[in-house]
Amino acid sequence: MPPRVPYAVRALLAVVPGVLLWLAFPTHDLWWLAPVAVALLGAVTIDVGGRRGFVLGLLAGWAFFVPVLSWSGIYVGKVPWFALATLEALYLALMCAVVGFVGQRLRPRWGDSAYAVIPLAWVAQELARGTTPFGGFPWARLAFSQADSPLANVAQWFGAPGVTFAVAVVGTELLLAASVARSQPRFAAVQLGLSVFFVALIGVLLVPPVDGRQVTVAMVQGNVPRPGLDFNAERRAVLDNHVRGTERVGERVASGDLGERITEPLSLVVWPENSSDIDPIRNPDAAAQVQRAVSAVGVPVIVGAVLQEPQPDVSNVSLLYRPGGGEPERYVKNHPVPFAEYIPYRSFFRNFSDKVDLVTKDFAKGTDLGAFRVDAPSGGYWALPTICFEVAYDGLMRESVTQPGKDAGLILVQTNNATFGYTAESEQQFAISRIRAIEHGRSVAHVSTVGVSGFIAPDGSASGKTGLFTAEQRVGSVAIRTDRTLADTLGPWPEWLASAALLVLLGYTVAVGRGARVGRPEPARPRRTVVD
Repeated sequence: MPPRVPYAVRALLAVVPGVLLWLAFPTHDLWWLAPVAVALLGAVTIDVGGRRGFVLGLLAGWAFFVPVLSWSGIYVGKVPWFALATLEALYLALMCAVVGFVGQRLRPRWGDSAYAVIPLAWVAQELARGTTPFGGFPWARLAFSQADSPLANVAQWFGAPGVTFAVAVVGTELLLAASVARSQPRFAAVQLGLSVFFVALIGVLLVPPVDGRQVTVAMVQGNVPRPGLDFNAERRAVLDNHVRGTERVGERVASGDLGERITEPLSLVVWPENSSDIDPIRNPDAAAQVQRAVSAVGVPVIVGAVLQEPQPDVSNVSLLYRPGGGEPERYVKNHPVPFAEYIPYRSFFRNFSDKVDLVTKDFAKGTDLGAFRVDAPSGGYWALPTICFEVAYDGLMRESVTQPGKDAGLILVQTNNATFGYTAESEQQFAISRIRAIEHGRSVAHVSTVGVSGFIAPDGSASGKTGLFTAEQRVGSVAIRTDRTLADTLGPWPEWLASAALLVLLGYTVAVGRGARVGRPEPARPRRTVVD
């Protein structure tokens, strides 16, 4: 963007890429707007310096995060919603400050090569946002807007950070083309052509494999009496809904009505998070209901439950019940959500909102990864439980999938979206699960109390998708694969290297600035006239 563009105009233009980013995400699903947004934000900030870049990035961040995270305030009010949106927007502001600082100092020396800072900054920004504070909040990353895009296939090589980098590279190519469109129209056309070719090539050549032995799995979406924070006020009704849904699955199994494509016997039934908020370990009636469901299908059932332990805290868990009774195996959620499942510094944050007291007991943090062994006619496999927002955390998902000796894994995403009503949150989370399927080369069973639920193949394609706030059951044949993806092998190295490259570039930029000041001639000092 020409330097002569007034700062006030830039401020207005900074809002546009934020809105475009929002439209790239579910439920708008205009994924191709994400690289356009990267290009526009880069154009607005690349030559303005650090301070102005920060302000422009903050404006873009608000324009993006306020609408994309609107579900976070649907029942708790505007203060928590805007607080979260502002926190996330600050990371975008810092990113734009770096882009503005580097671009202003290096473009006179490097020319358009200085644009390389943009994709590096996007990866580093998302790494910081996904890890800080309180473990971070890696929602609404560029990668998670690309579930329907050919660029999603990059996930199998370089993970979700690689998808973000690819989106930002395409956006930077668009910016480069626009910057030379007047002076070098042919070169601009070549740049646009390269961008389209790059996206198409990834879509054609990097299609993830979906082969694998087939196992049959059922999911039960039981629904709740009403949406909202008191979704489980009738906890027994929610439990009963899932028991009845499981019994319907059992009836289909008994009648052989599982569908033409399903040839293997049922091996597992999965319930969502919060399907039994009555502790089935301590409450005999709840335990009897769960066993009733297990008996109806004759296969293991994985239940999302809340346990009244360790006192005075509670635990969000996945419990595996096997036919014949016995103590269930368990997985305790490793990453409870701050301000939703536990309140850090409760007395301090109560000064801003009394909604913190809606969390009457903090959820304890689990320390062990989950893996349940399931038998099937085609061979045993491992069910790898992930609870709700855990699916957004790269490291946790990678550690789960790469557990030694558990390569034949099916990823389970058990979630409860009742507290977010009829918003885009459910679809946003489902899109994350689709990226994870590609990233790890594994099938995913994504099941919610209220929707959306569905099966996801290792190439990210979905089947058996349910609606919102409906009671539905799905039985599907899923592929069990054992091959690890390059993304699993590389782990966090791609985003670490990108962040390190950004730090080196930033350090070089600072050094260039100091060198320019050192080499600048001293201004002439006026002579003093001494008057006797």
